[in-house]
Formats: sequence, C-alpha cells, structure tokens
Amino acid sequence: MTTTTRRSVLAAAAAMTTAGLNEVTPAAAQVAPRPIFPVPMVSIPIVGETQVFQVRRIYCIGRNYAAHAIERGSDPNREPPFFFQKPTDAIQNVAVGEVADHSYPSLTKNYHHEVELVAALKSGGTNIPADKALDHVYGYALGLDMTRRDLQNGMAAEKKPWEIGKSFDHAAVIGPIHPASKTGHFEKGAISLAINGAVKQSSDLGKMIWSVAEQIAKLSEAFELKTGDIIYSGTPENVGPVVKGDVLLCKLEGLPDMSIKIV
Repeated sequence: MTTTTRRSVLAAAAAMTTAGLNEVTPAAAQVAPRPIFPVPMVSIPIVGETQVFQVRRIYCIGRNYAAHAIERGSDPNREPPFFFQKPTDAIQNVAVGEVADHSYPSLTKNYHHEVELVAALKSGGTNIPADKALDHVYGYALGLDMTRRDLQNGMAAEKKPWEIGKSFDHAAVIGPIHPASKTGHFEKGAISLAINGAVKQSSDLGKMIWSVAEQIAKLSEAFELKTGDIIYSGTPENVGPVVKGDVLLCKLEGLPDMSIKIV
C-alpha cells in the first residue's frame, strides 16, 4: 500500500507539472517583440487639428515644369515622369508665421532652393486611375526640396545615383498640412519664392507637366502607395543658390506663406 501510494503521488505530481508547463509555455511564446531602443515618429502638424500626420515615405517628382526641365538640360516634350525619395527624417517642420533657422548642410558649396506643392495621402494602392487619384489625398502643404546641387551634378556626370544631393538632414522643409476638405484640390494657383525680398521663382501650378492626380497614378504603377506618403510635386524654373544669412519666403495661392533663414 505504501509503495503504491508513493507512486501514485509522484505520478500525479509529474502530471500536474507537465500541465503547468503546457499552460505557461504558449503564453510565454506569445510575448510581443520589443524594440531595443525607441525611434522617434516623424510627423507633420495639421492646421486646426490636435492630431498629426505621420509620414511613411517622401516621394519627389523631377523636372515637372517645362521651363525647369529646360534649365536642367531636359526636353519636357519627350521625358516621362521620374521620381526619387528622401528619408522621412529629412522633414523640417516650419510653423505658420515663423522664420525657421535652416542649417547650411555639409559638403556642398552650391546649395539650391526648390519651392513646391506637397500632397499628403490618406490612403493608397497600386495602379490607381488618374480620375480616382485625388480621392486618396488628405491635404496639401507648401514645401522646399532643398538640394546640394554640386553633389547632385557631380554624381550625375559620373552616371552614379545622386541621392547624396537630395537626401540629407533637413532636405525636406515643409509647412503644416491643410486638409483638402477645407482647401479643395490644387490644380492651379500662383507659386513663388523670394530671397531677401527679391523674387527668384514665380510660376503657376497649372504649368505642371504632370498634375498631382497624374503623379499619384504614375507612382502607383511602380510602388504601392499607402497612408502617410507625401509627394513633392516639382519646382518651377529659376532654382538657384542660397548662402548663410538669406531669408527665403515661399508663397502658394490658397495657403499661408512659409519662411526659413539659412544659418
């Protein structure tokens, strides 16, 4: 009786231990992985909202005004649209009414301004028809695609990628986003940039070769666009250099001005 009892007790204890392990192991396996350190979220303020627009990707279209394409040595009648990207942490937010300090970047001696309309997407997809593309736009902002022109030209001359000329810290200057539900969609309107009060760039959105809707459609053929993507829609002619001390004033009909000082 004693031996049988001890065996029964040991068997029961073993069974309980196994059952306990079976209960604990799946739960432990379900623990979600955690990052080893935090990475800041990149976002853009939205006018009139406490929420912010979280940025997923930054797309830019090149040579989207005929006169600018010509000054860059291209034929606007034959060239299809082409795109490049900037890192999301290149964003520099500029508040309405602020003259924000903008650091002159390293390595360059020929730093250029490019004023642009920026579209912010609330949804996306692939192969989006142009006539449905604006349904994916959350809002618009005024932006500057800052460019280390000497580095860009040097790499292009060597037939190498010119990312170093476009993708660097603070290269994507931007004002707050204005919901399209309040502004409507921008198909035309004066756009300009002045340096120290002298107008350098002056054109109209209606002169874009590819409209915002067409840009979205073309981009979605190559990439799956998603919520949080923003698109810099190209700059007019007369891009040019800035130096330390210059104050840039960007204007776009229908949006507040945006200003930075090169420091």
